[in-house]
Amino acid sequence: MNTPIAIGLAALVIICALVDGFANDWSASLFLARKIVDLLDYVAFWR
Repeated sequence: MNTPIAIGLAALVIICALVDGFANDWSASLFLARKIVDLLDYVAFWR
């Protein structure tokens, strides 16, 4: 991955987070954070 692609992807993630913050009151980000915590607990179980 070269630098322009990385910068573009980082900008896209930041823009999506800002849109979620303004439009949905962070509900989608909170949902994803909870699912990531569940995934980490599942992976830690198999370790």
